[in-house]
Amino acid sequence: MSEIISDLINNLIFILERLDWLGVIDLFLVTAIFFLILRWLRDTQALVLLRGVFLLIALISLLNSLEVLPAFSWLVRTTLPALLLAIPVIFAPEIRRALERLGRAGAILESRTTPTASGSIQDSIGAVVNATTRLADRRHGALIVLGRFDDLQEYIQTGVRMEARITAELLLQVFYPNTPLHDGAAIILGSRLAAAACVLPLSSSGVLSRSPERQMGLRHRAALGISEVSDAVAVVVAEETGSISVVHAGRMIRRLDAERLDNILRALYKPERAEKGLRGFMARIFPGLSPGRRKEE
Repeated sequence: MSEIISDLINNLIFILERLDWLGVIDLFLVTAIFFLILRWLRDTQALVLLRGVFLLIALISLLNSLEVLPAFSWLVRTTLPALLLAIPVIFAPEIRRALERLGRAGAILESRTTPTASGSIQDSIGAVVNATTRLADRRHGALIVLGRFDDLQEYIQTGVRMEARITAELLLQVFYPNTPLHDGAAIILGSRLAAAACVLPLSSSGVLSRSPERQMGLRHRAALGISEVSDAVAVVVAEETGSISVVHAGRMIRRLDAERLDNILRALYKPERAEKGLRGFMARIFPGLSPGRRKEE
C-alpha cells in the first residue's frame, strides 16, 4: 500500500515539474468542458447515469491496473469497444438536445431581436395573465405555451389548429372542463392562438420526483419538457390547488399571483436586442448562464 502511495506522489511531482502555461490552459479547457456538461445535465436522470458510469470506469481501471488479474484485464480490453458504442445509445436524448441547442444558437456574431417581443406578444401576455388568474380562481387546469425563437410546428401539428386572435375569453373556453380542447396544451405564437389540445414531451429531469408536493402532475411535467427542448415559456394552472407556475429553460417558478406572473412574462419578452458575440452564443446553448435568467429566478 505504501508503494502505491509513493508511486502516486512521484507521478504527481513528475507532472507538476513539467507543467507550463500551455499545460495550464489545457487543464482549464478540460475543466471548463466538464463544468458545462455537468451544469447542462443538472437535475436530469442523465446525471445519475453519468455518476454510475464514472464509478464503473474508476473501479474497472483500478482492477485492470492489478497485474494479478490477467483474465480480467483481457476481458476489459475485449469489451471496451462495445462499451464505447453503448454510450451514445444510453445518452441519446441528451446528445440530441445538445445538438439542437447548438443548432439553435446560430452564428456567434449574429445579433437579432426576439420575433415575439413586439406589441402583439405584449397584448397576448395581458390576455394570458387575465385568463390564467380566472382559471386559477375556478380551479380549472391549464397549460399555455408561449413561443419564442424556436419552431414549435412539431407540437402544433399534434393538436387542433386554431389560428385565432388571442383573448382571455378564448382561453377560458379552451380550458373549460370536459370540453374537447381541455386536455393538452395551448400554443401561442405572437398574437395568435396557433393550436390547442397539443401533446408535449414529458420532462426527463428529476425535479418533480424530488418535490414533496404531489399536486404537480402531467401538466407540470409537460411544461418542463417543452422548456427543456425549446426556449418557449409555459404557464401552468394546477387543477387541484389553482396554483400558477411559470416554466422556462427547465426551471419552474411556482405560486405566482397575477402581478408577479405579468412581470415575469413581460421581462422574458421585453423588446431588447440579444447579446452579441461568444457570450450571447453561450447563453443560447446554456440558458442557465444568461444574466436574464438569474434576474428572473
